[in-house]
Amino acid sequence: MAGLRLGPLLRYVDWESGSRATVWVESTRPCTAEVRCADGAAGTAPTFAVQGHHYALVVVEGLTPGSTTPYEVLLDGRRVWPPEDSRFPPSTITTPALPQPDEESPVRVAFGSCRWAAPPAHGHDAIGPDALDTLAVRLAADPEAVRPDVLLLLGDQVYADETSPATQRRLAARRDLDEAPGAEVADFEEYTHLYDESWRDPDVRWLLSTVPSCMIFDDHDVIDDWNTSEAWVRDMRRTPWWHERIVSGLMSYWVYQHLGNLSPEALEADPVYAAVRAAPDGTETLRAHAAAVDAEPARTRWSYRRVFGRVRLLMVDTRAARTLEEQRRAMLRDEEAAWLRSEVLDDPGAYDHLLIGTSLPWLLPPLVHDAETWNAALCRGARGERWARRGEKVRRAGDLEHWAAFPESFDQLSELLREAGRASGAPATICVLSGDVHHAYITEPQWSDSTPDGTAAAHVLQLTCSPVHNSVPAYIRAGFRFGWSGAGRWLGRALALHGRTGRPPMRWRKTGGPWFGNQLMTLTLHGRKAALTLVQARARSTGAQLETVMERSLTSNE
Repeated sequence: MAGLRLGPLLRYVDWESGSRATVWVESTRPCTAEVRCADGAAGTAPTFAVQGHHYALVVVEGLTPGSTTPYEVLLDGRRVWPPEDSRFPPSTITTPALPQPDEESPVRVAFGSCRWAAPPAHGHDAIGPDALDTLAVRLAADPEAVRPDVLLLLGDQVYADETSPATQRRLAARRDLDEAPGAEVADFEEYTHLYDESWRDPDVRWLLSTVPSCMIFDDHDVIDDWNTSEAWVRDMRRTPWWHERIVSGLMSYWVYQHLGNLSPEALEADPVYAAVRAAPDGTETLRAHAAAVDAEPARTRWSYRRVFGRVRLLMVDTRAARTLEEQRRAMLRDEEAAWLRSEVLDDPGAYDHLLIGTSLPWLLPPLVHDAETWNAALCRGARGERWARRGEKVRRAGDLEHWAAFPESFDQLSELLREAGRASGAPATICVLSGDVHHAYITEPQWSDSTPDGTAAAHVLQLTCSPVHNSVPAYIRAGFRFGWSGAGRWLGRALALHGRTGRPPMRWRKTGGPWFGNQLMTLTLHGRKAALTLVQARARSTGAQLETVMERSLTSNE
């Protein structure tokens, strides 16, 4: 008898037809998974197998546009969700209403990154309430509460290199933790432990069953500093455990996160998905794919596009899509950069708001930006071989690997956003949504050239929100605050002079933050209006609560 091991996760909801969605589940044995909705919509899918685990991504069809309908999950005809003793409201699928002339519904996009399901064994116990848990409790307690239309998880959904005591006990039952990679995960089976710990959390499990989600990886989904540099990759490939780690990391990401990002059409056209589903056991098929992608990243694209009415979302892979040769360093290889450019500039009049999800911030505090650009110049040899060796050590020690550490890519993205914001029919806002840096802030670029006459410029912003549930040490708080200061700017210019890096193509200023805590941002987009809210999870005598710390309009006509 098949049981529900993990899930359900509501992933894709079709905003074009308002009648389809996908639901991801993991079962305990091979079976047929079925989703039945109260309005008669339904879908079925046989499970596929990867290394002794069984998964299904069910396409639900026939949903009523503009409705919220409860659903249940059945395995081989037996209901397994919701549980009989559930303390939560029914899981539901909410579909958008088909657009009417002069009548548009708001789109609510919540986002954040960096979530420890449980603090790792090395400490950090006092990290405060989990923002996702707290959001789930709020929504479950109030059926009338406004829910996000989509939840964007911008990286570090799991921590393969920082494991909790409970996970370490499971690892120790399989192997000797005194041998590399020690208390970090080693293979696909151990990756499944991380998702168990994260997604079996009852509050988060219910939240992800009823709020659609889009995901992209960052470094800790594999290992800290993943793909920092060509030299880093060479060093990792010399270790006996790395190959299994990277292959397993990509396999697990494909199963647990990537598949749910895709539309039914994209799933139908995906040859890897077809091959894994067709095989009695898809392990070797998926393993071969992951190994090939590690060797040749251009074999696949993890980035993707989603559309929510007149809101276009581009989720951009800033980890596996890199070119790392020191003299050709790029955040996005040529094909990936061309894809992003095409998606940004394709029919700009078709959307009112452009969202670019990239785990790593585009605009950083000026001192941090200049430090990363300076470091990139040193590593490239601008000050000679000795400085280049020192630069590589500093790069790894300081995690200097954001857009600023890839100067040509930074300039290209800046120019692309400037061009998109000033094109005919430009959107009202262009928002780069990021996480990674364990605090939240709002930044706005200022280009020196004026807007062409008759062209309405889009409001371009960097919106950074992190962490969902993680530590924020005092030195990080002090460092980022200093990075925005006048003294920090001065020090940054000194580094730029030493590295002979020149000036960035525009200036930017912080217009909100920094805010520290476990937090989520929500964009509310309605017509050409946009508003932003930041909430933080705080412990109170009555339990954890989400408290609003910032609300503001992002458009002048609101």
